[in-house]
Amino acid sequence: MIRLSHAAFAELFEGLQEGLYVGLVGPHRSTTLAANPHLLATFGWPSDTPQHRVRPLDADRFVDEDARAGFLEKLRAEGAVRDQLLRLRRVDGTAIWIEVTARATPRDAELRIEALMRDVTDRQRLQDQTRDLFQQLAQSEKLAALGQSLSGVAHELNNPLATILACAERLSSLRLDDATQRDLAAIHNAAERAARIVRNLQTFARKRHTTRSTVDLNQVVRDTLALRTYAERAGSITTVEELADRLPPVFVDPHQIQQILLNLIVNAEQAMIDANGGGTLLVRTWADPDRDAVIVEVNDDGPGVPDELRAKIFDPFFTTKPVGRGTGLGLSVAYAIAQEHGGALDVRPREGGGASFRLELPVSGLRLKTAEQAATADLPPVPRGTRALVIEDEAALGDAVAAALADEGFRPDRASDGEEALRRIRECHYDVIICDLKMPKIDGMSFFRMVSGRTPHIARRLIFVTGDVAGTEAERFLEESGCRWVPKPFRLKDLVRLARETLR
Repeated sequence: MIRLSHAAFAELFEGLQEGLYVGLVGPHRSTTLAANPHLLATFGWPSDTPQHRVRPLDADRFVDEDARAGFLEKLRAEGAVRDQLLRLRRVDGTAIWIEVTARATPRDAELRIEALMRDVTDRQRLQDQTRDLFQQLAQSEKLAALGQSLSGVAHELNNPLATILACAERLSSLRLDDATQRDLAAIHNAAERAARIVRNLQTFARKRHTTRSTVDLNQVVRDTLALRTYAERAGSITTVEELADRLPPVFVDPHQIQQILLNLIVNAEQAMIDANGGGTLLVRTWADPDRDAVIVEVNDDGPGVPDELRAKIFDPFFTTKPVGRGTGLGLSVAYAIAQEHGGALDVRPREGGGASFRLELPVSGLRLKTAEQAATADLPPVPRGTRALVIEDEAALGDAVAAALADEGFRPDRASDGEEALRRIRECHYDVIICDLKMPKIDGMSFFRMVSGRTPHIARRLIFVTGDVAGTEAERFLEESGCRWVPKPFRLKDLVRLARETLR
């Protein structure tokens, strides 16, 4: 058996890049016997902090006070723990995840604890991100599969529903006895309800065309809340608005975004009324410049969403409401609309009770930046000699785009239509091509087809700019070709950044 001298052990204790702790820990406070420099650094104590002030297992270090009692109880019962996760606070109040392997010896009301403490915050954050991504992918797959089948179902249901409604409406105009009139009214109301469900199914299956424009999200929020003024007053709901000033405009379908907000607000109202007979609705907006996104958050002080239901709440036909009060499609449709806009919709518990639904939308109308993209927002400089071709029949717009590219280090050329662009690419290689989709002579789609035969990888270098494409042949073309595209109107900095990203 190898024995370490006192000096060697002290050197190991001081130099080990893991937190080491020895102390006496009681029900309410602790006494530190030894703590190495790495432990002090982990919790943010200065290296010259007196040992008696270094107390990582005191009650005020635990984010959850109950977790401390459970940790000590397990140590007392089993004598040791291995890789136990604890949510602790640094000196500055920041919460971190600490993985603890320890053994304990009872000393009256206290425990003598010898522990190795490792900061695993980054690992835990990565695991959380991976789990969230998996849930989003699983949700998207379920929505895509269901959407394909619901499209046909909705189409088949529309014809008989139209017949039922028409016949009920025609019969109700006749002179009938009261009982028959009541039955006809019931038939008509039930058919109308079924028709609303079908319309939701069509939206869910993306059969309804969208019309997007640049809008003020704050105004959409105000208009939506105005629709609920009477219902909220009748239900003893107090509404609080916290809308950010100078919120950047977003490129969305305002009616569909209003549909999301109405669904979230009505759900929040019902939850608060059912649980408390009323409550406070808080709606907030703010911008996230790093991710080029705007966020709207709908908060309530109702019963909240249990952890076991959070993974199911956006599933089609999942509802906790009684029969007749909900179809289980509202949140699924809202989730699908958010995804279609390149955004995200999620739910999280609210501190102090209640639920918080967060809708994130990309300012540019493209897709939200991931955390990794936001962290690497500074792209490398454009290499010297990088050539770009701007194909745009609107001369002023084309010149502005070319000038913005030149400012970033590109060597831009201009073409006013597809014919001129074809001549230029026969004479020169271009690293990035920015092309209007709708042009005289040869439009963007024809240009792509003519060039892709000779240059199969052209889609990697081509960025289209266009107006509304929803429900058109252009929409199908962009999906099939895999080309990136930017909706008009766009911000020059967004287009230039996309051009720089294309170089990678």
